[in-house]
Amino acid sequence: MCGIAGWLSFSSDLRERRDVISAMTQTLALRGPDAGGVWVDRHIGLGHRRLAVIDLSGGVQPMIEAEGERTIACLSYNGEVYNFVEVREELERLGHRFATRSDTEVVLRGYLQWGEGVTERLNGMFAFAIWDARSETLLLARDFMGIKPLYYFPLGGGVLFGSEPKAILAHPDVRARADGDSLREIFVLAKNPERTPYAGMHEVRPGQVIRFDRHGMRKRQFWSLASHTHEDDLPRTIERVAELLGNSVRQQIVSDVPLCTLLSGGLDSSAITALAHQITSRDGNATRSFSVDFTSHGDGFADSGPHKSRDTPFVREFVAHTGCNHTEIVLDSRELNDAALNRAVLQASDMPLNLSGDMCSSLYQLFRAIRNESTVALSGESADEIFGGYAWFHEPHVVDGRKFPWLSGTGTVFNGAEILNRDVREQLKLSEFHDESYAQAIAETPRLDGESGTDARMRELSYLHLTRFLQFMLDRKDRMSMAVGLEVRVPFCDPHLVDYVFNIPWQMKSFDGREKSVLRAATRDLLPASIVERQKSPYPSTQDPSYEQALRARVSELAQDAGHPAAPLFNKRYIERLLARPANAGRSLHYERADLERVLSVGAWIKEYNVSVSL
Repeated sequence: MCGIAGWLSFSSDLRERRDVISAMTQTLALRGPDAGGVWVDRHIGLGHRRLAVIDLSGGVQPMIEAEGERTIACLSYNGEVYNFVEVREELERLGHRFATRSDTEVVLRGYLQWGEGVTERLNGMFAFAIWDARSETLLLARDFMGIKPLYYFPLGGGVLFGSEPKAILAHPDVRARADGDSLREIFVLAKNPERTPYAGMHEVRPGQVIRFDRHGMRKRQFWSLASHTHEDDLPRTIERVAELLGNSVRQQIVSDVPLCTLLSGGLDSSAITALAHQITSRDGNATRSFSVDFTSHGDGFADSGPHKSRDTPFVREFVAHTGCNHTEIVLDSRELNDAALNRAVLQASDMPLNLSGDMCSSLYQLFRAIRNESTVALSGESADEIFGGYAWFHEPHVVDGRKFPWLSGTGTVFNGAEILNRDVREQLKLSEFHDESYAQAIAETPRLDGESGTDARMRELSYLHLTRFLQFMLDRKDRMSMAVGLEVRVPFCDPHLVDYVFNIPWQMKSFDGREKSVLRAATRDLLPASIVERQKSPYPSTQDPSYEQALRARVSELAQDAGHPAAPLFNKRYIERLLARPANAGRSLHYERADLERVLSVGAWIKEYNVSVSL
């Protein structure tokens, strides 16, 4: 896993600007702590930072293919291609000879054989840039589900690109700016494809390739969700899901460095861990697994909205059931408001947090602890989006509503737009923006001839989650893990599994009236009954009152600072009313706390990144 960066300029000789490309690349050093490299030609510069996972001695990047003294193509690649052995064998039959065992060389030679069509042959998580010197063309590509990030910024007859915004912001001609459109992306959790919180900066869409040449830019979608008739009955559907998930885990446990799983004691992570352990134990190796808890949970845990039960008892029962090699990581909630930790989380994200702030901080700490033992981790992320795991999939007022489901109970910005200054609210028109974003997503949903009623509506909701909400989750996981040099793989995001489950009719997908019915049935024989029957509880959020006390103190300090660059955005009176309410021993309304975290996060982003705001 790695970080990539680069600069294409048909109006400049970039051989004289190598220092700029080096500086852009160096911003990604945490993503790739093992090695780095820069390659520059007249109009193009590619940078790379490497976290070595496959073929540790090979796979050096940027990787060049040459004929004599003439460079044909150069690749900077981030990711893992799980079927690279099969693709390599096909290329060898076509006459290609390989100098390394790396998947990087497979991607490069695949491009030389099939052009941009190589993307359709890859199964994995990836984002890469290829410069074709023969046609003076730059190709940017991103994996099917958007697991790996890739940003770009058109600039003066060319383009800048990078795995994270920080690489682009390191260019001397780019300034961090936020305008009305980018602020709407921050305050409405719609995750419109290709948009970012930075004015002028875009994100390559999942499953997309973008080609830049002297004629401009051309986009092509090489993969997207498609609707087709589901032919299997329920027993065969359950069997097929088990097969596809097992195949995905089998492919993704291949690694030349220590590998583990992230275990919460929930259905998703337990299924992944059980399958991985089933495979590795055949060779006498117990799968390593890690879980997280807080010092403050213990007997004081209480049902707090989405968090229904404490993870640790379920984790321990699973470990006793399987015999995997498990480590519990216990975090001190008081540290979650540490200034250095929060700054590290912001710098990992490069943008305001879209989800609960303490979750990002604790994820960062968890991944940092895991990195001492492992370099690669398997995660159960995305099962809820694929199999319909969220409670709102089963709530009639959400299903019948015309709003992004994850906003159904909270408005466009948690408890509403009240945290914003009235003038800002009027200019941003957040409700209208939400409605436009929602309508666009619904219009994109692939239809199935003859499908109507509940199945058609649930297909829409599934599409919203897979193309919008899932990006929040994948982005959070990628930024927090790569900031400490940990590669996280997501078996549930296998495109074959996603395509199959997307087309299971809702009545079958929820055949027992519960969330993730098919997944429960497909993994029942692997897991303790308590985990199979456990009600969904998301990644844990601290209930320690000291966390909210420290949060309130930091927000109060920001609210009282009239000279703070973010002050003109916020409704100071509303913030003061929130702060005046009792903290309620760590169980104050979840979304009120989220409002406070949002104020703090946006304020820190604007100040730390010196963001110029214009409406």
